[in-house]
Amino acid sequence: MKLPLVTGQKMLKVLSVKGFVVIRQRSSHVQLKNEKGILITIPIHSGKAVSVGVLNKILRDAEISREEYTELVGRV
Repeated sequence: MKLPLVTGQKMLKVLSVKGFVVIRQRSSHVQLKNEKGILITIPIHSGKAVSVGVLNKILRDAEISREEYTELVGRV
């Protein structure tokens, strides 16, 4: 299944739905953390989609399945 590519801002919204909160932002990168202590960094570059490799790493670290991600992107 091909994953829908999203911008950093949309990825931020998707992870917020999953319980991640912004803990800090430095330049064009935002760090989020959830109640389990999982830390994720998202690149925020205006108008650019998050690359496939970075997207896969974020999903793996956040423990989000490909199917769940696709559903969340459709809802946000």
